[in-house]
Amino acid sequence: MEESVRRVWAALDREAARLSGITIADLFAVDPDRVTAMVVDAGDLRVDFSRQRLDAGALKVLLALAEATELADKRTAMFAGLPINATEQRAVLHTALRAPAGTRIEVDGVDVVADVHRTLDRMARLVEEVRASGIRTVVNIGIGGSNLGPAMAALALAPFATTGIDARFVSNVDPADLAACLADLDPRTTAIVVSSKTFTTQETMANARSAINWLSAGLGLDPEATAAARVYAVSSNVAAAGAFGVPAEHVLPMWDWVGGRFSLASAIGFSLMCSIGADNFREMLAGMHAIDRHFVEAPLEGNVPVLMGLVGILNRNGYGYGSRAVIPYLQQLGRFPAYLQQLEMESNGKRSDIEGNSVERHTSPVVWGEPGTNGQHAFFQLLHQGTDIIPVDFIGARRSTAVGLADDDIASQHQKLMSNLFAQAAALAFGAPTATDNPNALGEHRAFPGNRPSTTILFDALTPSTLGQLIALYEHATFVQGVVWGINSFDQWGVELGKVLANSVLAHIADTAAPTTLDPATLAAVSWLNA
Repeated sequence: MEESVRRVWAALDREAARLSGITIADLFAVDPDRVTAMVVDAGDLRVDFSRQRLDAGALKVLLALAEATELADKRTAMFAGLPINATEQRAVLHTALRAPAGTRIEVDGVDVVADVHRTLDRMARLVEEVRASGIRTVVNIGIGGSNLGPAMAALALAPFATTGIDARFVSNVDPADLAACLADLDPRTTAIVVSSKTFTTQETMANARSAINWLSAGLGLDPEATAAARVYAVSSNVAAAGAFGVPAEHVLPMWDWVGGRFSLASAIGFSLMCSIGADNFREMLAGMHAIDRHFVEAPLEGNVPVLMGLVGILNRNGYGYGSRAVIPYLQQLGRFPAYLQQLEMESNGKRSDIEGNSVERHTSPVVWGEPGTNGQHAFFQLLHQGTDIIPVDFIGARRSTAVGLADDDIASQHQKLMSNLFAQAAALAFGAPTATDNPNALGEHRAFPGNRPSTTILFDALTPSTLGQLIALYEHATFVQGVVWGINSFDQWGVELGKVLANSVLAHIADTAAPTTLDPATLAAVSWLNA
């Protein structure tokens, strides 16, 4: 770490120490205009930082940290298609997936945006072909970024599922996952989408083979004919997809300049498009692009992804909070915390900086969550009165997009939902004192310390556009934090060792007499399995 950057980190430590003696309630008391100053808009998102343990002095140092780590230059390099994924020598261009037609970004002399729009047009045509063929369910088989993004978005945008095609998602190699997905389906109206960048992922390929066997039995065809008729693929390994039996016209491309956890806007979203249609899919892309433009154009002090990332830096490194909860007060965002787990922890769960040296600061916190109000009756006890302070991101909408109930009932229940969001944010920030004026009170048992930080993100309604904006906001905040920590947010070497060892273990399960280098505990476990 350069000495100039180290000095700014030291200044941040001093600011955090100063603020440790000041409560969130104190910050409101000394600044009547705090809400005005700490609420910032990006696109259709209203982001309220006022209940964070942050003031103008700390913000000034955080912005200095962004400047010292050359955030603006690195942001420019990412959008230009430079190989900022240094360990793999790759560009990082998920933003090109939602760039308008006519934008020109080159990688190795190829206009990648033109490729993207050709693929989007192909996706739209294939969706119409699938629909016209009588298919009523597509089963997306993938894992990690090939599952979490589209599965999350399909649930979030269920009210916009207008094509008559249901999208389902299978990821776990546990056969129970695939069996449950297929249990009530008719093979005659079902198609399979195999989503795998390499087309070699063990879990995905095992599920794909079993799904094709299920389809073959139901259709009375051999597996090769089934694959040719009912299987689609999304992969950068077109040859492997072809060898699997998927015809070339059913294969949609991926590119090595898109990481899996950033790939929802690519052809990985094909199953989602099958459900919500091409127009709604493009609306989601437009929402993403709106935040891309804000991230590029807004000054750092009014740039929501920058501020969100820097607030996370303050909480993780200034105050030492090792965890963050994401609580969407929207049941349709039930999979959003899981999506963010991969986005943030796979991106920034690193112990080495971009030069290969040990990092000097803690990196990604643990990210977790559950929709409100369910979480209030599970883990909010810990959030309010536990010994650990856990910052919270609250997410909510002005109105519900639920369908199927009376309008008055939807409106009434949504008001109750949002009243809980606002109340929980207030209770965490301001708490309640020990009850001393009631002889029957339980004293400290009933006391809420407060001073527990949160950010609230609000928008009018959960639509394809606002979902896209929300996704892009968190993507760019994750990038900001990676830059400040000096790490590569776009590789994931920690995922690889388990894959390699799993193949060794699988070989030993199949042939325990063969030579092996497995450790004694693993050998004993295999022996137990085979008994």
